[in-house]
Amino acid sequence: MNGRLSYRILRMPLIFPFETSFGRQTERVPIIFRLEKDGITSYSECVTDVDPFYSYESNSTVMSVVKGYLGKMVASAGDHDEFTRSASLIKGHNMAKAALEMLLWDHEARRAGKPLHSMLGHGKGYAEVGVSIGMESIKSLIARVDDSVRMGYRRIKVKIKRGREIEILSAVRDAFPDIVLTADANSDYSIKDMDTLRKIDRYNLEYIEQPFDHDDLIYHGRLAKEISTPICLDESITSPEKARKALEIEACSVINIKPGRVSGLGNSMKIAEICREFKAHVWVGGMLETGIGRSYNVSLASSSLIDYPGDTSPNSRYFHRDIVGNPFTMMDGRISLSSEPGAGYIVDEKAMKEYTVESGVIYEW
Repeated sequence: MNGRLSYRILRMPLIFPFETSFGRQTERVPIIFRLEKDGITSYSECVTDVDPFYSYESNSTVMSVVKGYLGKMVASAGDHDEFTRSASLIKGHNMAKAALEMLLWDHEARRAGKPLHSMLGHGKGYAEVGVSIGMESIKSLIARVDDSVRMGYRRIKVKIKRGREIEILSAVRDAFPDIVLTADANSDYSIKDMDTLRKIDRYNLEYIEQPFDHDDLIYHGRLAKEISTPICLDESITSPEKARKALEIEACSVINIKPGRVSGLGNSMKIAEICREFKAHVWVGGMLETGIGRSYNVSLASSSLIDYPGDTSPNSRYFHRDIVGNPFTMMDGRISLSSEPGAGYIVDEKAMKEYTVESGVIYEW
């Protein structure tokens, strides 16, 4: 045997519920992939969940396309670039592609004896950290924001939805007039809500994230001309090409990069370069990842091309017990990076086994 690709599906309770306009989440059910090749073992995480609410991808679609197509492409690929070229034959399924592409990045970094962040280049040695806070009662929300400010987070993001935006933003801004504050709408609004969205200018937000549909560019461009608050796109940016189009038509001036949403780290770096070309701001988002997925995000966020704090909170924010033995810690709003080869995680095998609800081998060669 020259190599093996296997997986585990975990069920991990969150420390506290995380509510967005999509719904209320109390646990994460991540897929963890493991690649054994050339005497090197690498892990990565797929950012899908059980339900296809963030995008059409879910755990079931990922397992189907990986078992049917992408697993064999990992086996035959010499490196992450070759895998990306082969995987481009498959339409969509960006999160599945990203999980396997990142496996190969980690494998290559470990084989070269280098940390992943140095392989990506443009490194500044640390990642600036913001925090994303779900919808709660106003009293609980203010307490959560207060805790986050005291901990040193460099940006506070609150989730909003139609009908609660004024209540939430008024309360937070009144209590914290000087913090860097942003709002994430998760596609809950439509062009009919333009009057409501104009009102957010009074709250001095750094940006409002993805107010309109997950695949929209045109209406975001119209909104950008109507309000002074900068527009950040998340779900709408699924590739470097979409990023370029969005910036060319001025649909946004800020982009949230999530490696899982754009097929991996290679495309993430291309999008960051495009943002620099257009003088747009860029940051790295999160999907409630475990320490494995978070390690890739932190490596990306350490690039000097990334100029805004991202959703890369320390592991302890979401899980009582993570599946890594070396959780990230934050000091003065920054996370320092590991100098060890690879993405920087050390897997806690015991914890991972305890969380496992399904496992198996996908492909051997």
